[in-house]
Amino acid sequence: MISERLSGVLLHVTSLPSNGGIGDFGPAAYAFVDYLAQAEQRLWQVLPLNPVGYGNSPYSALSAFAGNPLLISLEELQKAGWLYAGEAEGLAGANGPVDFARAITEKIPLIHRAAKRFLQSSNSQQCQAFEKFREASRAWLVDYARFTILRRQNNFVHWNEWPTELAAHDADALAKFDAEHKEDLEIEYATQFFFTEQWTALRAFCTTRDIRVMGDMAIFVSYDSADVWANKEIFDLDEQYKPIAVSGVPPDYFSATGQRWGNPLYRWRYLEQHGFDWWVERVKRQLELYDLLRLDHFRGFEAYWRIPADEETAMNGEWVEAPGFALFDRLKSALGGSLPFIAEDLGVITDKVDKLRCDFSMPGMRVLQFGFAGRGAHLHLPHKYDRNTVCYTGTHDNDTTLGWWMSAGEDDRKNLLTYLGPLAHPNDVVWAMIRCAQRSVASLCIIPLQDLLHLGPEGRMNTPGAPENNWTWRYHPEALHPDIGMQLRHITEECDRDAYIPESAAQEVASMPSPPEALSDQTGEQQGTAAETIAPTA
Repeated sequence: MISERLSGVLLHVTSLPSNGGIGDFGPAAYAFVDYLAQAEQRLWQVLPLNPVGYGNSPYSALSAFAGNPLLISLEELQKAGWLYAGEAEGLAGANGPVDFARAITEKIPLIHRAAKRFLQSSNSQQCQAFEKFREASRAWLVDYARFTILRRQNNFVHWNEWPTELAAHDADALAKFDAEHKEDLEIEYATQFFFTEQWTALRAFCTTRDIRVMGDMAIFVSYDSADVWANKEIFDLDEQYKPIAVSGVPPDYFSATGQRWGNPLYRWRYLEQHGFDWWVERVKRQLELYDLLRLDHFRGFEAYWRIPADEETAMNGEWVEAPGFALFDRLKSALGGSLPFIAEDLGVITDKVDKLRCDFSMPGMRVLQFGFAGRGAHLHLPHKYDRNTVCYTGTHDNDTTLGWWMSAGEDDRKNLLTYLGPLAHPNDVVWAMIRCAQRSVASLCIIPLQDLLHLGPEGRMNTPGAPENNWTWRYHPEALHPDIGMQLRHITEECDRDAYIPESAAQEVASMPSPPEALSDQTGEQQGTAAETIAPTA
């Protein structure tokens, strides 16, 4: 249950206008946080920060635990002394869409160079912080590092096509591999250490600005991931390690044939018999990174759409019950309190799904764009909300509000004008929708940055089911105009969404270092200590 009335902005880190062709944890991120604070925004929602695989989707990651090395800031590595002046010149700039291929080609070698210097030259305090991180992360870090190196060595084919013993995760073969690749493994460990340290510092900076960070966790993991390779027993695979059935959703608003995501399904009975240990560790890792956590496809925790692996579409699947209550009960016990989760409960939701969400007091989601399609869609309009709700104008899977309005049908347009009143100009629909969301009784209101910037279809982040041209949007370095922030601030204040953090939390913040200036002087251990004061709040 969210007790405060807050407002925030949805923006993935890759969409920041950072140098290097992709958004990262550097100066642009700190500037964005300051902009949020000036606009009285108290939440920053990001998409999953895991390393992306094919298609560059953050929801189809190479690891459910590791961080995306492309998000590491080269500027911060230079401040820390691990890169030298001039080494990062000539890279892709801060303008234009994300260029994943170029970022991988140009940034990763520099990050590995910095990692080598760190391993060779770090002082005793930095070494201690690194060793502390390695020990705390050992359960996932070693296999992720192995997976990354093996994937590179095998020309990025799926792990089931690797040499037989390595594909099988054979202990003797891995011991030999570790001995032969000690330096490469250490570099991957150091890279993940950089990710964690930089994100920890940025999140601490958010706290000094009274801003909480909401993360996002995909329910399923990618087949081509360290998770499946190293934990085959918890996934529904055949003797050749291929999925027996895969994930997806039946035909819906987005697709007439449904969506065949292709992720392997969990062996839920096995997981339950083993205390959901893998899930406990996964969620603990997420809550090291975020204050709140959005659970993508919450529907799947009550029942999931099982598609035989040989089916080409999602049409011929079936609903299979999942042990959601037992899982969340175990998580609640393991985490020692309420669950700081937000349920992505969009689509066809049953009474059982609603009950599961309510049993654990999780807020659900409502999207204004959906509310004007007819009476059956009115649950997405504010007069149907309760307080324990997160309201959006749109999400990363929708067109921008302006783009939606430009392509909306006559009935949708008529319904919106009936609900919101006449518009002085057609483009005024964006701020009308923002005001509508902010005024609602929903405790949390989150606006995609693309809507604040009044962007059309060119600002769309993702089109579900489309294999290309997704995840690449970035805002222009000069786009965050003060007038936009001031207008958002006025609406936020008038709608009583400008709550501050409690005094006790403010006292903790006062004792924190002040990133980013202190980053080059702080040891990793000091940064980690600061981050530990940021407890999940819900």
